[in-house]
Amino acid sequence: MLPSFSRLDLNLFRVMDAVYAHGGISGAARHLHLSQPAVSHALARLRRIWGDPLFVRQGNQMVPTELTRRVIGEVQAHLRGLQSVLAQAGHFDPATLDMTLRLGMRDVLEAITLPPLVTRLTELAPRLRLASVRVPREALERSLTQGEVDLVIDRQRRVAGRIRGEHLADERLSVLLRRGHPLCRRMDVASYFASRHVMVTLQPEQPDPLQAVWSAHGLGERDVILRCQHYFAAANVVAHSDALLTLPHTYAEQLTRALPLAVCDLPLAVPPIGIWMYWHADREADPVHRWMRESVARGARDAMHGAHDLE
Repeated sequence: MLPSFSRLDLNLFRVMDAVYAHGGISGAARHLHLSQPAVSHALARLRRIWGDPLFVRQGNQMVPTELTRRVIGEVQAHLRGLQSVLAQAGHFDPATLDMTLRLGMRDVLEAITLPPLVTRLTELAPRLRLASVRVPREALERSLTQGEVDLVIDRQRRVAGRIRGEHLADERLSVLLRRGHPLCRRMDVASYFASRHVMVTLQPEQPDPLQAVWSAHGLGERDVILRCQHYFAAANVVAHSDALLTLPHTYAEQLTRALPLAVCDLPLAVPPIGIWMYWHADREADPVHRWMRESVARGARDAMHGAHDLE
């Protein structure tokens, strides 16, 4: 027998929607900022109320039953209505947030965006914790859909489904070389290609990501003497050799403050790299998530534009 409406916990429907949207207990827990046992307990209560399993496990997924498929659309519609009312009527204080914000990003963007972002968020939300994780580009949509991360900052990607994106900044490429290098005085295309290069790649046999640009100018391949996984390691090699490293300008400027390096313009016209922020549409109207998006976007833009303003 269904409970009376006055005794019904409406939060249970949020759990039902989250398990449906994220395909499992763990993804729903991350999305709702709850523990997995709490979500499991809520799901058990829902099953007793409905007199139906609601979800059955198949492999790593929780698959909805026929009853869930039949009612989920109406459940989601009512939740959106309630969320809209709360978003219009209520405001929250960031200083009260006690949670972990999970950001998907790579090491270069960590170095660029995290220092000013941590400073900003520490002032506004002192109990908010940050966790930066690597999200493979092919897993961007899955990681956001399953609630493994709250936001992803990456190059512009082609996304589909319910993934939303916002352009943060455009980043140009520059060349990093040791201080006193002969090319500090003048670098042209011929001298750039006559030099040896260090390249950062995730796979040892990964093609040069700029090869399409070189080919469009009728140029061959660069002489790459070292491939490594991280830009700081590559910059350290460059600081003690005559090799060159091509990388995003903002991070290049930061590295010159840590190592004996200089920055030069890339002697070829290369399109800038678009930096974007991505999130799942299910969280778009959530006032907490909206505040996090705005804070992260402002911090990232300040970091990139601030470095350019120093030139």
